[in-house]
Amino acid sequence: MRDVTALLASLPTGLWIDGQQAKASEGATFPVHDPATGEVLLEVADATAGDGARALDAAAACQREWAATPTRVRAEILRRAWELVIERRDDFALLMTLEMGKPLAESDGEVTYGAEFLRWFSEEAVRVHGRFTPSPSGNGRILVTKQPVGPTLAITPWNFPLAMGTRKIAPALAAGCTMLVKPAPETPLTMLLLGQVFADAGLPPGVLSILPTSRAAQLTDPMFADPRLRKVTFTGSTAVGKILLAQAATHVLRTSMELGGNAPFVVFADANLDDAVDGAMAAKMRNIGEACTAANRFHVDNAVRQEFTAKLTARMRALKIGPGHLDGVQVGPLINERQRNTVSELVFDAVAKGAVVTTGGASQPGPGYFFEPTLLTDVPADARILREEVFGPVAAITGFDGEAEGIAAANDTEFGLAAYIYTTDLNRALRVGESLESGMVGINRGIISDVAAPFGGIKQSGLGREAGTEGIEEYLETKYLALP
Repeated sequence: MRDVTALLASLPTGLWIDGQQAKASEGATFPVHDPATGEVLLEVADATAGDGARALDAAAACQREWAATPTRVRAEILRRAWELVIERRDDFALLMTLEMGKPLAESDGEVTYGAEFLRWFSEEAVRVHGRFTPSPSGNGRILVTKQPVGPTLAITPWNFPLAMGTRKIAPALAAGCTMLVKPAPETPLTMLLLGQVFADAGLPPGVLSILPTSRAAQLTDPMFADPRLRKVTFTGSTAVGKILLAQAATHVLRTSMELGGNAPFVVFADANLDDAVDGAMAAKMRNIGEACTAANRFHVDNAVRQEFTAKLTARMRALKIGPGHLDGVQVGPLINERQRNTVSELVFDAVAKGAVVTTGGASQPGPGYFFEPTLLTDVPADARILREEVFGPVAAITGFDGEAEGIAAANDTEFGLAAYIYTTDLNRALRVGESLESGMVGINRGIISDVAAPFGGIKQSGLGREAGTEGIEEYLETKYLALP
């Protein structure tokens, strides 16, 4: 493993504007903490509205030239960036573990996943198609072309510091859009390192800017009011997404919103329970439960609920907790004290209302923001944890009788991002999958994210799709030319 001190000493900590590091205009910085210890890793530049204006100036100035750059050239830059991320795999993995807390093995997996967006969209860049047809009325011809939307603002979360950036940056650059990225203040270091990688890959100055800040609204509000900005893409909470949508409406900005989730995990009586428990561990405990696709509500047929609960309890109880860089650790710290307190409050609320704790249930003492893997059963319908996104290592089990009741329980939420079902009946799998009010459904699978598949939700879980062949369309405008 790379030496931590050496890695931190090698990292860029300034803003990334016009292809190079820059100090914040006011000279301010803010600290980035290690959630396993609470200690400061580094200080990074704290961008202001003036810095945002500089970055948007650069993006607008080179937008036309970048849009006119041959798609093969754009594709080769993305391909080279993919190669460089893979070459620096160990650096990226350790850095994500340090600033976000996830176990090193999971960080390594995110490098593979996050980098793959760069390769995937390098291949999609050259496959943007239009159409040419005669008009059915016979009075002319129809030519349809696709053009880049233009300068785009990406606001990314802390839970997947690399992948949430590459999932937005790669299709935007492939489509011919310039981009400004505001990473989460908890995890800016990974994105700043990615900025250096893009420069090394030959990305022209101004095409990509990275603006860490501790004062998000101060930075982004003026951008929303600037007519040169054409699109905003955001991953984060539904509450913040609604605010951004309201701001975007003022200038009718294109938006992509990947918002909150409260994923149901439905286990039918005919399911293979060992497979279902494996899937539950993947869907719940991946990324310490800090994922918008994480299974929060486990709806289990009462005929098998007791057996499923016992098996899942044993698996969760056996997990090893600790700093993510240590060997064998499977559950790292939560991102900060505020998040740990939120998880604790949700567990306390459920228990106070009658839920039973079969394992875990408490914060761990000592430095860092650790919370025990926790399983709650007999969770009452009025518990907050069945309504709110937990974003932590807590599973809540309720029972149901019959398929219709299971579907109704799964759909009883304002969210609709991801859902999971376990059954050995193919007809039921298809029937239930079509009935669930969710943008993504895992059938006998606990992990559903795939670079080649469209990622996104319905209801209050967002608008638009990322990844897949659909992902690049979010950064393209459709133009119709009427010909004689």
